Amino acid sequence: ASLPPTRIDRLIKAWSEIFPDNNILIESGRFLFSRPDSENADGYSALKLSNGEKAAIYYLGAVLYAPKGAAVFVDSPEMFLHPSVMQALWNIVEAMRPDCMFVYTTHDLEFASSRTDATVVWVRDYNPVSTTWDYDLLTSRQGISDEIYMAIIGARKPVLFIEGDGVHSIDAKLYPLIFKSYTVKSLGSCNKVIEATRSFNDLTTFHHMDSHGIVDRDRRDDKEVDYLRRRKIMVPDVAEIENILMLEEVIRTVAASRGKDENRVFDKVRHAVFSMFRTDLRQQALLHTRHRVKRTVEYRIDGRFTNINMFEQHINSLLDELNPRGLYEKFCREFRRYLETSDYRSVLKVYNQKSMVPGSNVAGLCGLSNKDEYIRAIIKLLRHDGAPARRIRRAVMKCFGIDDNDSAQTHNASDSDK
Repeated sequence: ASLPPTRIDRLIKAWSEIFPDNNILIESGRFLFSRPDSENADGYSALKLSNGEKAAIYYLGAVLYAPKGAAVFVDSPEMFLHPSVMQALWNIVEAMRPDCMFVYTTHDLEFASSRTDATVVWVRDYNPVSTTWDYDLLTSRQGISDEIYMAIIGARKPVLFIEGDGVHSIDAKLYPLIFKSYTVKSLGSCNKVIEATRSFNDLTTFHHMDSHGIVDRDRRDDKEVDYLRRRKIMVPDVAEIENILMLEEVIRTVAASRGKDENRVFDKVRHAVFSMFRTDLRQQALLHTRHRVKRTVEYRIDGRFTNINMFEQHINSLLDELNPRGLYEKFCREFRRYLETSDYRSVLKVYNQKSMVPGSNVAGLCGLSNKDEYIRAIIKLLRHDGAPARRIRRAVMKCFGIDDNDSAQTHNASDSDK
């Protein structure tokens, strides 16, 4: 049986992930380093490493020897490190010691925004006379204050506004790892996302930065989605964020990474989702009907009327025009067709069911205990940025109507820096 990896083995593995063309050799109890283009084929000592490389190997070694469950304080995590390796290094360091809590002190707003699931303390000022600090806890519930706006500007990256609370929401955990070249900010409701994207883009003459938003599709029809997309609001081709976790390629990737038969896992999940949708079909059709009627009334009620008689006549004619029963039956027929044709993608597009992940048992089929473990498995794959991450990212990008070339050139521009 092979021996478990030592701390040195783990350090060497992490080093090769951060610096793929830089190898570590062990000779007589010391490290030697080599590169394909190096003149010294026998390697060179650590003294000849750059300051950034020295910092990286120090951080990797130090965190491996931190006590179990320790709080690790890191001052200026960006020091000596090139931006192209900084996020990769700290993602790997945190993945090596998930039992530890990392506390960073940094002036790099881009780095701070890259730490998902983090509590951000913004120190505005310090008074040395009274030894007092002026600070604030930055949470997504604050919306876009002037201060947060300036923090976004300081990040020097395109901005992506998303739904959710920025701490516990799936959006805040997933989207920063998908849209890696964006500064991602959670704003709470979809209305806040839409308004913030509009407001931010109205100020482009000041900040010269692009801004986009993401909102769930929910029960919006194609016209509503097109309206939002023309205003730089991205809308996925699935009903809500939970359904992105249920994309076929995402399920297959997680299953394969856990050593499971991805075909068998997906077939079982698909069967479970179809069964749930079949049970909920009429209720889902009713919800879609209510949404369509509500939106139509909102549009039509804004018409101009010269007197109350015209307005009253207009209201009385709305019921016949809306035809709610006809809409309901249309949705029922459409949804039954998805089941009859085993159209899994279309079911994800219209099915709002937050219990879909636990109800389908996708976590258990992948060898994971629950929904949270399943989400963590996806996040872990994305952070390591290997072939499984690329597979997941392509699937999510496709869900937003972005092809591979677009995602490589625009949304994943930071990948080419690694």
